Amino acid sequence: MPPPLLLQIKDAHVRYTETPVFENLSFNVHEGTRIALVGKNGAGKTTLMNIITGTQDMMEGDRWEAPGLTVGYLKQDIIPLEGVRVFDYIFEEIKDEDKELYAYKVDIVTEALQIDPKAYMTTLSGGQLRRAGLARALVEEPDILLLDEPTNHLDLDVIEWLEGYLNSYRGTLLVISHDRTFLSNITNQVFWLDRGRLRVSPRGFKYFEEWSEELLEQEARELKNRKQAVGLEVAWASRGVKARVKRNVRRLEQVKEMRAQLEADEAAYRRATQKINIKAPKEVDQHSKVVAEFYNVHKNFTNEDGGTISILNKFSTRIQRGERIGIIGKNGSGKTTFLKLLIGELEADQGRVKVRKELEFSYFDQKRSDLDPTDSLKKVLSPTGNDYINVMGKERHVCGYLKDFMFDPSRAQDKVSQLSGGQKNRLMLARILANPKSCLILDEPTNDLDMDTLDMLEEILSNYKGTLIVVSHDRDFLDQTVTKIMAFEGDGKVEIQIGGYSDYLAKKQAQSEQKPTHKKTEPQKKTNKADSKTSHNQNNEPATYTAPGPAKKTRTRLTYKLEHEYKKLPEKIKKVEQEISALNNQLADPDFYSRDADGFHEAVKALEEAKLKLDRYETRWLELEDMKTA
Repeated sequence: MPPPLLLQIKDAHVRYTETPVFENLSFNVHEGTRIALVGKNGAGKTTLMNIITGTQDMMEGDRWEAPGLTVGYLKQDIIPLEGVRVFDYIFEEIKDEDKELYAYKVDIVTEALQIDPKAYMTTLSGGQLRRAGLARALVEEPDILLLDEPTNHLDLDVIEWLEGYLNSYRGTLLVISHDRTFLSNITNQVFWLDRGRLRVSPRGFKYFEEWSEELLEQEARELKNRKQAVGLEVAWASRGVKARVKRNVRRLEQVKEMRAQLEADEAAYRRATQKINIKAPKEVDQHSKVVAEFYNVHKNFTNEDGGTISILNKFSTRIQRGERIGIIGKNGSGKTTFLKLLIGELEADQGRVKVRKELEFSYFDQKRSDLDPTDSLKKVLSPTGNDYINVMGKERHVCGYLKDFMFDPSRAQDKVSQLSGGQKNRLMLARILANPKSCLILDEPTNDLDMDTLDMLEEILSNYKGTLIVVSHDRDFLDQTVTKIMAFEGDGKVEIQIGGYSDYLAKKQAQSEQKPTHKKTEPQKKTNKADSKTSHNQNNEPATYTAPGPAKKTRTRLTYKLEHEYKKLPEKIKKVEQEISALNNQLADPDFYSRDADGFHEAVKALEEAKLKLDRYETRWLELEDMKTA
């Protein structure tokens, strides 16, 4: 027996412009479901949430909700009012007679989210405002809780706390998030908005990639069969029919309709499966192995009460050419300070920060401070106003380059202020990745991005040959892109762990399970001392961190995403091999060039691309095989 029905939308029709957002949209929300709402930017995710809250008018359709249903909504943007404290904002929608009942929850949630309930809303940063909004949504305990990117601006430990809280939440959840790990851990159903249609998976986001690929593969097969059928009808029509036979005239009209509909459906399928695909950044020219060095660095700040906050304390390390470093830590722990010391915007109180003169920085700023809201998209990419820009040594038209990042070229003159948060991040990535410097610094690049853009970014970063430094709370993204973690843990303490976030987490869990007793043997002291030298950087000589031999063997299983990729690779390799074989047979035809010169050149180009693709697939399979058997 299915759980009780809370909300039903039937045959909804929503239109803002000539092109409708939804036609015949129907779905049910049942008690206890935990739904991941996914789809490309602009697919209508926010519109669907507004339909659930009842704030979105429908031109057609029916909306039914259970009597007394309550809906809570964490929106992207929160506008603070003067004179309102966090505590009052959280309680704004709660009835006076219930406030005493919920008061204890305010303390629990605000403490976990690290916000002061007595602070005025107008004094909070953007990230703190999001936390206040999240606290309000959690304290209200509505029947249906809608969360739009709840992990943005949250530290990793807060995200893990939120996962636990939501997993014990008694109501129904519907969540938009770019954080794959977060969605995998809390959902048991998926709403996929695809080309104006809502597809529903009865399983959680953990199985989304496998399920969506199966649907798209099935659609591709159906389009192929339809194409063959239409081809037969067109062939029949081309032989000619007697105009006086009305039945044949009608059949000709049907052939035209079938062909037009097929072309429209094929175009829609191509748009749905389109990926952002640009060339990998060129290899940077770096001569020295060590590109930056921190030696015995101290950095302190003074807080509002006049006390001293220790950010770095006797911190020493070297950054090697080509290293891929992920930076994690709580707000205020020193992540931004470290980056500003590295790029020269801050100076150390004591110690030395030495950066090679040849090292140049490309910096992705999560606050988007470099984006002028009044600039056009074209001006952001080409400040001089030229139609062509240099992209990795080649001249590219601005509109063509915008299209690479899934912008409609017709929007080239649109203002930055007209873009969504995810589109602004995409635009910044387009500008930076056109010509990335020898050191690429990305500060929370995943916020507001859709998953297709995340996949593109991961692919580009995996091919980037320079030095990469990423600040992120996205655990899956860190696992896919970095090989070393620097964890800023407060009070000047910095932990360094070889590997991705999963390796860092495994080490922390192992440390918590093996807490030192009051009596320590001498060998244990030596081990702890060695760990301290590697992890805390309290020694007076710069440390070069290398992977410890035995520890590398601890990774015995792949993450879900990597396991899925590993299983799919043999099929992809086989498919590319078949493609190469077919192209070789085609090019072996001695009359091919004379018969179709353009087709011959296209086949040669396709063969080279297929060979490169095969090499990438085989190399990746070997990498995953090594990880799996390590």
